[in-house]
Amino acid sequence: MSAHLGRAFGQNFLGQAPAWYKYTIVAFLIANPIVAWTLGEATAGWLLLAEFIFTLAMALKCYPLQPGGLLAIEALLIGLTSPTTVLHKVEGNLEVLLLLIFMVAGIFFLKDLLLYVFTRLLLGVRSKMMLSLLFSIAAAVLSAFLDALTVTAVVIAVCTGFYGIYHKVASGKNFQQKHDHGDDTSVEDLHREDLRRFRAFLRSLLMHAAVGTALGGVCTLVGEPQNLLIATKAQWEFGEFFLRMAPISLPVLVSGLLTCLFLEWSGSFGYGEEIPEKVQAIMRQSALEQESRRTTRDKVNLVVQGLIAVWLVVGLATHAAPVGLVGLSVIILATAFCGIIEEHRLGAAFEEALPFTALLTVFFAVVAVIADQQLFAPVIEYVLSLERDAQGSAFYLANGVLSAVSDNVFVASVYIDEVALALVNNEINRDTFDLLAVAINTGTNIPSVATPNGQAAFLFLLTSALAPLVRLSYGRMVVMALPYTIVMSLTGLAMTAIALEPATEYMYEQGWIEHHQSSELNLDADTTPHH
Repeated sequence: MSAHLGRAFGQNFLGQAPAWYKYTIVAFLIANPIVAWTLGEATAGWLLLAEFIFTLAMALKCYPLQPGGLLAIEALLIGLTSPTTVLHKVEGNLEVLLLLIFMVAGIFFLKDLLLYVFTRLLLGVRSKMMLSLLFSIAAAVLSAFLDALTVTAVVIAVCTGFYGIYHKVASGKNFQQKHDHGDDTSVEDLHREDLRRFRAFLRSLLMHAAVGTALGGVCTLVGEPQNLLIATKAQWEFGEFFLRMAPISLPVLVSGLLTCLFLEWSGSFGYGEEIPEKVQAIMRQSALEQESRRTTRDKVNLVVQGLIAVWLVVGLATHAAPVGLVGLSVIILATAFCGIIEEHRLGAAFEEALPFTALLTVFFAVVAVIADQQLFAPVIEYVLSLERDAQGSAFYLANGVLSAVSDNVFVASVYIDEVALALVNNEINRDTFDLLAVAINTGTNIPSVATPNGQAAFLFLLTSALAPLVRLSYGRMVVMALPYTIVMSLTGLAMTAIALEPATEYMYEQGWIEHHQSSELNLDADTTPHH
């Protein structure tokens, strides 16, 4: 009986995760208190940090909330940090949490409009090179004002819809019949080569769009969660954030779009496949049928969603309210004027955001350990001991490497707190803090496209139901992202080293941005000096 109970307990623990992964997490949980009591809390803190990064890197085996959460709870139990410190961390980043909860949910109710836009793009542009560029630009623009996860979700929904339509026809069925598009057994031999080419076509579009979310996401305060986290700390509003990032973000945007064109022109790294003519004809026929079925109410909903999207952009650009509250207003307006009043229909909108919100709160617990144990103090001291001209590049590189293997929100939250602490301790002045904050933000956003671990949008794409249908594996994503990673990372590093400081000085002189005082820094309990 006890053997059966033990086996059942082992199967329940972390569910479908591999056995080796479960044993590894258990080993972590056993080792941490032993290390804390024998080698000291600082050593245990470093071990915990490495373990947490491991859970992020293994996100495909098990969502990091559960193993990371167990590690965070243990850290509290063995005294590596305190609930009070964690709460102060959460309070200091409340705007980021509200962004995730309300903004992502708000965009969920504008999906009809976004689907309509991307569908028109896919069918209206004949040139694959131009289509790829437009997909990348559209994803960049949308991500600059919305959220990369949501934009990726829309692109996935569009591509899944098109794949399902063609797969159904290729299997000898009409548009109205039910069909499992994950089953290739019924695909007619005549269509198999077209299906292979169509998968390659969709893969390339998905990757261009995913990289586009990173290109646009770095530019504005709401593009990525860490942007708002850093902007809140530095007290930058929407326009100032854009201008401060521009010396790096705009050249990277241009280099990314040129890379998109080169990849399609050269057909290298898995890009360049055109949409087969038969597939395009089927897509067009399906779109015409959908258009004919669109009711007056559906058309009114599209207009309403368009007006709400305008309010969203204006509300964010003018900083009419905190970002999360603008997102909440979108939820209220979109549901009220599109007739969505049932509670269960509202709940679906929050499914994407809440798991990541919970994970971000666990991040803050680990960041609290780093703050209480002063783990990063030696790293920060080393970087700050470098010549002032080299500090920005050093932070960019350090953040870039870490963000590629773990999670960019986590890395940004750690480094911005340490730099804020250096400012509080008078180790740097406020202007230097602002330059380093730009280097940290761009460092976490740009090189993190290297792997699905670094960008939440990439991970979301990889774990979607569409990825196996179009044969998009982890390895293939890394290979397809490689040219983007090299070009964008090197461009960002060069701009950080060469252009950031003179361009910022020019903007001060022109009155586009103003010098801040150290007293303006948004301080919480973790950026006060430790004794």
